[in-house]
Amino acid sequence: MNYRFQNLLGAPYRGGNAVVVNNTLLVSPVGNRVSVTDLIKSETITLPSQSSSNLRRIAASPDGVFLLAIDENNRCLFINLRRRAVLHRITFKHPVAAAKFSPDGQLIAVAAGKLLQIWRSPGFRKEFFPFELIRTFSDCNDKITWLDWSPDSDYVLAGSKDLTVRLFCLKKSVKYNKPFLFLGHRDVIIGAFFGTDKKTNKVCRVYTVSRDGAIFSWGCSEIDGNGNFDEPVEVISEPESPGTPDQGQGNNVEADSGGTVKKRKNFDGKDGDKLDVEDRFQLHRVKWELIKKDFFMQAPAKLTACDYHRDLDMIIVGFSNGVFGLYQMPDFVCIHLLSISREKITTAVFNDLGNWLTFGCARLGQLLVWEWKSESYILKQQGHYFDVNCLAYSPDSQLLATGADDNKIKVWTVSSGFCFVTFSEHTNAVTALHFMASNHCLLSASLDGTVRAWDLFRYRNFRTFTTPTSKQFVSLASDQSGEVICAGTLDSFEIFVWSMKTGRLLDVLSGHEGPVHGLMFSPSNDILASSSWDKTVRLWDVFEGKGAVETFPHTHDVLTAVYRPDGKQLACSTLDGHIHFWDPIEGLLMYTIEGRRDIAGGRLMTDRRSAANSTSGKCFTTLCYSADGSYILAGGNSKFICMYDVADQVLLRRFQITHNLSLDGVLDILNSKNMTESGPLNLIDDDNSDTEEGIDKQVRNKLAYDLPGSMPNHGRPVIRTKCLRIAPTGRSWAAATTEGVLIYSMDESFIFDPTDLDMDVTPEAVDAALKENQTSRALILSLRLNEDGLIKKCIIGVGPADIPAVASSVPVKYIQRLVEALAYLLENSPHLEFILRWCQELCKTHGHSIQQNSRNLLPALKSLQKAITRLHQDLADTCSSNEYLLRYLCSASDAK
Repeated sequence: MNYRFQNLLGAPYRGGNAVVVNNTLLVSPVGNRVSVTDLIKSETITLPSQSSSNLRRIAASPDGVFLLAIDENNRCLFINLRRRAVLHRITFKHPVAAAKFSPDGQLIAVAAGKLLQIWRSPGFRKEFFPFELIRTFSDCNDKITWLDWSPDSDYVLAGSKDLTVRLFCLKKSVKYNKPFLFLGHRDVIIGAFFGTDKKTNKVCRVYTVSRDGAIFSWGCSEIDGNGNFDEPVEVISEPESPGTPDQGQGNNVEADSGGTVKKRKNFDGKDGDKLDVEDRFQLHRVKWELIKKDFFMQAPAKLTACDYHRDLDMIIVGFSNGVFGLYQMPDFVCIHLLSISREKITTAVFNDLGNWLTFGCARLGQLLVWEWKSESYILKQQGHYFDVNCLAYSPDSQLLATGADDNKIKVWTVSSGFCFVTFSEHTNAVTALHFMASNHCLLSASLDGTVRAWDLFRYRNFRTFTTPTSKQFVSLASDQSGEVICAGTLDSFEIFVWSMKTGRLLDVLSGHEGPVHGLMFSPSNDILASSSWDKTVRLWDVFEGKGAVETFPHTHDVLTAVYRPDGKQLACSTLDGHIHFWDPIEGLLMYTIEGRRDIAGGRLMTDRRSAANSTSGKCFTTLCYSADGSYILAGGNSKFICMYDVADQVLLRRFQITHNLSLDGVLDILNSKNMTESGPLNLIDDDNSDTEEGIDKQVRNKLAYDLPGSMPNHGRPVIRTKCLRIAPTGRSWAAATTEGVLIYSMDESFIFDPTDLDMDVTPEAVDAALKENQTSRALILSLRLNEDGLIKKCIIGVGPADIPAVASSVPVKYIQRLVEALAYLLENSPHLEFILRWCQELCKTHGHSIQQNSRNLLPALKSLQKAITRLHQDLADTCSSNEYLLRYLCSASDAK
């Protein structure tokens, strides 16, 4: 099966700046990927491109076509945002703290360490050197922290850690060496902005903001009547920076350390008595003066993020205590001052219209979009801050539930990627999830000793299952009728059985001698399979209460066990990296897959062996059958997810879940230069205590728990897969990994896979049959050719009266492909009644064949059911919201 990456759910925002593109698209970094959220449609997608490490800065072009993504290793991706494709790559030689496109989109300003580099923006043209360095300024004494362009793309403001802001001119007619300096701040500069006159659109102000909350407003005054900020003249000398104290009362003299007064030379190297004021400021023919000085907040909180909207003349600021403020300039009038959290705000940005404010909090992993006029939230999304432990698809594949170590359960809409409800009643890590067959009830098990049932209509916990003494539950299962709930424990090695209707404890199944980490009911009968670390898999008859029906022994600890969808096969993984397949009816071992070599890959920084030889700890901790049972997915403590063919026991494909070098276990070969006497160089904490952006290592240390006998790995989480689930439709599958929940969907857009190819089966023959009104022949030809676009074209080309005849002429072997095409059209086509009539006639004509071949057709039928259910819900909501209007129209027609 050809699957490709589709989306990333549940991953928290961990730092970096966010940008708003085209007024409605919120672009933010998520690990080493880029997430794009449509604030109007309430949809979020994650770009398939990956960086080599976590992203630090992103910048978008003014037209929203190009995106610049720079990671911690100073490697930059130049991305076409609309096509979601990487166009160019470049590596900067210095750490990049800021990057910004010019307003005309032709240039890119990059703050690389102490250097300000001006690059020509690449385009769609194929070039050998797409990035062209135009100019480099090296006037700053410390790291540059902020960049801003003037509206005409001729000037750049650069704020630095040396407490100064510099004004650079990029016009070719101006030749100079020193920029203008804006002095007076007492802390690191985190913002510098150009202010314009609304009538003339000329630059008339400059705002500079420092971390201590101070904001300076600078104004310019012309030297002569012809002077203009936008019309510099050519100079050769190096003008003195404005704000520099004059020595000798303007005379051209200076004193040395011994107090001797000596003659000072002019900038051209000649002696002079006096430097004229116009010569000093003739670079821009304007004089910058400090007009006003103020503080945003007289409090111990530091200012951590800010942004300026030039048209509205407003500034938003975020503080380290979670408070943000909105101020009207130039009078510093506070419009709003609200607290959104107790942690520091790491990014703040306006949208194009200035009505939406976006804030990010890295420590909480949260992004908020707030509309300041109506004082309401547009977006309030928060991912799981700790590892995701378990997943569960709803029976119709529309919903995905996730449980994590942060004690929370989140339910996501798979199509939009949005979380619409969060349950936080559990007081310890959530370890197992299960959707009931009704699709409106969710079960969860936790280490807090409870199993809870959640109502997805009213979003509440309507039932809680407990035990006489507190236990830690790590596995969960329910029978097909939903009457019996079973949960396995970590500490007492027992299986508890409850009644769903009454909540009463029915039975306690004893017999295992280790933690019960796997539970699953057979799809064909009421037999419960349990896997344990005591090297056995046991089958239980829960309803008869006879104890263990059968025991399957193994030579190593059994980590998990799953049934094939038809219930005629049981797969379980063991600690030695093998997958065993059992016949649960006959009780025989069918075959074994040795997967240790397949899952091996990646080397921890503390490993003494190479990745090729370190296979001792590699094993599969989660398994999942496909919807038709033909292949199985397996994942564990590795960067790989393996897909095996069950019948032939061969490896079909390995999915590498990430290329992020910020995680441990991704590299196969380590650099020996990074090993020191104190251990790996990357694990030594040499960062400053006051980290400015992202998540600091002190917080990272709290994410991991050191178990007795384990080797600590502070600072870098280890890549692994904790849970795998395939959607009931078979079109996608999800993996709970260290980076979040990865969604992979089937990719059939560029695959030529004909079912019955012949010389006469061509797209031209299909078009000719449609022109001759031979719709039945055209549909069969398109099904033989297996071209998705042609199949849908032929379905739409059939007349409503001809649907029964054409549906009956379709051979049985093409039904699955036809049902898949109908499911897609039902979700994306406006001809709802027409497609529903197709589905009805197909079921009438081929109902018996569909029932006999239900196993192979199950994924396609699930997709059709999902589309019909979603359509029914949308129509029901539309009708209920327009109920009174429909009544009025009906009554009006009766009156006439």
